[in-house]
Parts: sequence; C-alpha cells; structure tokens
Amino acid sequence: MPRSMPLSLTPDLVELCFREETDPGLPPSWLPLSDEDYALIADRLTAEIGDAPLWVFAYGSLIWKPGFDSIDSRRATAYGWHRSFSLRIERGRGSPEQPGLMMMLSRGGRCDGVIYRVPDHDKREQIEKALRREVSHQDSLETFRWLPVRTDDGETIRALTFWVGGDSPRIVRPLQPLEEVAPVLARACGHRGSCAEYLYNTVVHLAEFGIRDRNLWRLQHLVAEEIRAMKAQGSASSDKG
Repeated sequence: MPRSMPLSLTPDLVELCFREETDPGLPPSWLPLSDEDYALIADRLTAEIGDAPLWVFAYGSLIWKPGFDSIDSRRATAYGWHRSFSLRIERGRGSPEQPGLMMMLSRGGRCDGVIYRVPDHDKREQIEKALRREVSHQDSLETFRWLPVRTDDGETIRALTFWVGGDSPRIVRPLQPLEEVAPVLARACGHRGSCAEYLYNTVVHLAEFGIRDRNLWRLQHLVAEEIRAMKAQGSASSDKG
C-alpha cells in the first residue's frame, strides 16, 4: 500500500474493539450439517473438478487464514461480483446482543482476490476442510459454487468460491451503504474476535498482493472514525462521572 496513504484503522484502534465473549453455539433453528453431509458434498465437488487443478478463490479471511493446504497462489478477478458486508452473524465475530456483518460476494462490479491451488493428490480432503470452515448448516448450502475468475496473465480459471449470492435468511437485503456498515463493524465482537479486526486483516493482506479495494479502503476509514468517536464519548462519560 502507498506509504503516503496509511491505514486509518490501526492495530491500536482494533484492540479497542475487543472484548471477551462466550461462544453462544448454533441457534436452535439452524440445521447443522452432519459428517455424512460433508462427505457427500466433498465427493460431489471432487467428481466435478475431475483431473483439472483445484483452485479456491479467496476474497476475505480465506486469504489470511485459509484452513486448507495449498501449493500455489495467484491474483485473480471475479467479474460480475463485488465484496459486500451483507452476511449477518451472531456468532464468531458477532453476538446475539450485538450482531456483526461478514463479507460475501454480491452481484455487480468486480472483485480482485487471490486463488489458491490445492495439491492434486489431496483434493478430496482439502475440499472437505474448506467446506467445514465455510459451510456449517443447511441455509449455507446454496452459497458456494464454481466461479470463473481471470488471472493477471489473462487465463480464465474455474475456482471454488464460498458465500456467493444464495438465499440464506442471514443475507441482508438490500445492500447497506458503507456509512451504515461502519457502526456495526466498530461494535460487533464475538468469541473469535471483532469485525474491526476482520476488516483490518483483510485490507492488510490484500495489500500484500497489491490489491486495494476502493470500498474496503473507505470502509476502514469510516470504522476508524467510528471507533475514535466511541472512545471520545466514553472518555466524556467517564469525566462526567
């Protein structure tokens, strides 16, 4: 990232968003996937990819914490899709009392990200690892697909991609403007950390690949401003007390 334009969202500000939270577990209304479900889906996807190389497209936390093994990575672009904080969460980086928002791909625009190649001899096992990381219950079964992405050298590759559209009731519609997303990210925290930390890590690791998402860059600035305002308000309240 350019030295003349540092991040507004700093580690110190991110630290202010952290608080200890217990894991509330899956909501009673959710239908979790069984080991048999994961096995069947992994078998199907392995058969669909066949002898072709298996690539996974990462646009958020999969970039910096994939949860599966890879032997290669490249920059790649998904056309017709863009990042949006549209997935409501009450677990992980949010809570039932203070829900958060995570990224997914929504229709329109383009998304620059990273593709990771899975070892050819181990596709089945690595697919199941990715599934267990990204897909936890029945309402997320329609949110992954094979997506055509284009590398910097012009090659089009079919890549497995998670949270691309779908009809999950957790998807927020219509898309919220960044000014409404920022206060949510500045406040939400769960047993795995805060939404502010998730945003910070995504922007930083995208920059390592030379990727600067315009909306994420603006969003991190808005979140930083929100955290500073919250801190100032808290200090003022303490002074009054």
